[in-house]
Amino acid sequence: MSNGIAYPVFHSPDRVLALSMARRLLELGRCADTNVSLYAELRSVDEVRQGAKELPEGWFRGQEHDGEFDHRVPLEDRPGWLVGVRGVGLPADPAAYEGRLPVDYELLDQPVDGVEDAFTAAIGPSVGEINWQHLCWPDAPEAGFRGESKHAGVTLLLNTGTHEYGEPTDDHTVLVHVRSADVDGRRTREPYVHRLAGQVGLTVIGPGQL
Repeated sequence: MSNGIAYPVFHSPDRVLALSMARRLLELGRCADTNVSLYAELRSVDEVRQGAKELPEGWFRGQEHDGEFDHRVPLEDRPGWLVGVRGVGLPADPAAYEGRLPVDYELLDQPVDGVEDAFTAAIGPSVGEINWQHLCWPDAPEAGFRGESKHAGVTLLLNTGTHEYGEPTDDHTVLVHVRSADVDGRRTREPYVHRLAGQVGLTVIGPGQL
């Protein structure tokens, strides 16, 4: 069994530029199985509505209150949109969102270049990510590196610098994913990430994120 690790290689307040850089990296490893998934924490009613307008096919789920999904509560008495609904199923009344924000958004396994631009525009100041998975990183035999596919990926973090979605920022970060390999405390795959990033004029700019 192996794990992945993601290294930041680009950081900018310009989300369109960050998306462009992520796509350049994507093209280094894009293959037949490559697809894209979207995730976000929509932190205002306006952002939820914008997301529902631009990407209604995704799943939206509000925050639950303590005890709301107790087994003693009949299914018909549980708010359906807290389990997950498409955009058309979201409540229209702003009062319905009190205590329910942020609303989680998820759209999985989409064709590449079909949803990324709309999502980048619609997310506003909320935090989220575009994750391209099932890439095929190339071999670099002259440098002693074998390519990989299991952990190969590119992520664009929007308004945050980590997968943990901490406090929102005004910056956006591109991550390159590879297999995690540690020998005597040394990350042996990090030079491979430098090599990949260097092919589009970038380099590793921070520690890896597990």
